[in-house]
Amino acid sequence: MQMKSMDVDAVRAFLLAADLQSFTRAAEVLGTTQSAVSLKLRRLEEQLGRRLLERTPRHVRLSVEGLAFLGVARELVSSHDRAAAAFDTEQRRLAIGINQQLVGRELPLLLRRMRDHDPNLLVEMRVAGTKELMASQERGELDAVLVLRPDDRGKRGKVVFAEPFSWFAAPGWEPRVGQPLPLATQGESCRTRAEAVRALDRAGIEWREVFVGKGAAILGAAAVAGLAVAVLARRAAPPDTVDVGGMLSLPAIRSQEVMLYSNLSDRRTRDALRVLALAFQ
Repeated sequence: MQMKSMDVDAVRAFLLAADLQSFTRAAEVLGTTQSAVSLKLRRLEEQLGRRLLERTPRHVRLSVEGLAFLGVARELVSSHDRAAAAFDTEQRRLAIGINQQLVGRELPLLLRRMRDHDPNLLVEMRVAGTKELMASQERGELDAVLVLRPDDRGKRGKVVFAEPFSWFAAPGWEPRVGQPLPLATQGESCRTRAEAVRALDRAGIEWREVFVGKGAAILGAAAVAGLAVAVLARRAAPPDTVDVGGMLSLPAIRSQEVMLYSNLSDRRTRDALRVLALAFQ
């Protein structure tokens, strides 16, 4: 019996559901409903005779057969998109700024998802602090920025998600008895640092700043090297670090709202930014 041609949109829905671990979020990217995504995936599984995804009330996970299908599915969708864009020579530039505290090990997945969404999108990405990125956007150098909520709340933006922060150190790292807690931070101008040291002061925990750097990668390196405890967004913590907040009885740090500000409103840009925002959630 000959198998019917696979529905590329259904395969695309499978990839999004697998990457985002959610039918609802996959539907948001595709601009459709959760029930429509579920129907597409059910028909794809029936056609293949394989269960590709394991559904639970809270999560969607790849099955063993879904994992085996994943690479081929990516190749199929990528080939389809390249073929569809073969005669479309219009390249669109999108300059995006992302707060340096939010960039972690998922960046390659984020970039791949944006490429898959719009192969002819020329993405220019800048990673820096919130103030610098906001100023660049106001000068027209950036089309959109994804930043921690700035102190100036007058400018209208969209709350994308709340980013949790915590205390990270190398596995097995322990503070020296009788010594202040050594910290790696972004310096006195950083609001995350201010939040962290206020929490330590309220808890009566002595601290000492021993390393200052800009960006999660730099602070994470100081933590991995065993120099200090770094205050990091959970998503950006290096894989060679562990959350030591509970182990060291350190105070909780409040989550920070992540905002999306954009100067553009055309549909192509809105779709690309929606993919970007969902990839971070």
